[in-house]
Amino acid sequence: MVRKAALAEVSASGAALATRASAVYEQLRSDISHGVLEPGSKLRVEAICKRYDVGASPLREALSRLSAEGLVDRNDLRGFSVAPLHWDELPILTRNRVQLESIALRESIERRDTAMEDQLVLLVHRLSRTPRSLSTDRFVTNPAWEALHRDFHRTLLSRCPSRWLRGFCDDLADQSYRYRQVAAGQAFSKRDEHAEHVAIFEAVIDGRGDDAVRSLEAHYTRTAEVVGDQARLAQRAMAAAG
Repeated sequence: MVRKAALAEVSASGAALATRASAVYEQLRSDISHGVLEPGSKLRVEAICKRYDVGASPLREALSRLSAEGLVDRNDLRGFSVAPLHWDELPILTRNRVQLESIALRESIERRDTAMEDQLVLLVHRLSRTPRSLSTDRFVTNPAWEALHRDFHRTLLSRCPSRWLRGFCDDLADQSYRYRQVAAGQAFSKRDEHAEHVAIFEAVIDGRGDDAVRSLEAHYTRTAEVVGDQARLAQRAMAAAG
């Protein structure tokens, strides 16, 4: 009985640790993706523990997971830091994302069903009714729009039968999102993102794989161009301020 009680206590303790590690992992991942924690900034264990009200053990586990995903850098001498953004790699990232998502999108279109189409109709409608920015005179990220946008792109690929391919696409989407969020706010984009989404949506619904892939590539390429322009504006502003 004593042994069973001890094992149960150890098991409960391990489950609690895993829960705390998962919670802080999600918080850190969100703050890194949204640029709250700046690229290249140090992640000092004591300060991060205090910030997220968590112990060192679950925090280190969360940091290790983020390191494996490429969102955190780990150095034996300098500890943990937010992975930097290499702006010269953005075109490569965009090209790789287009390559993989093109495969996944074609396979998803071939297996599309009524449920997928209904979900896309709903998402396109909600995106059209949700403002991209919370402010009209400067860019302020609207979390509701971002969530709908992510669901839209995930739903496009949702019928791709390969969970590995969908996972790779998710990883590249996360990396692309970091660039977009860090650069956002430097200038309003004059593009019509809704029209771009509708073009992809209509091609998918009609089963026009080639058109869907072309529209998706144009959408991501335009995003990369806008993000690059915003980043250059930010760099000029920093240089002028310095």
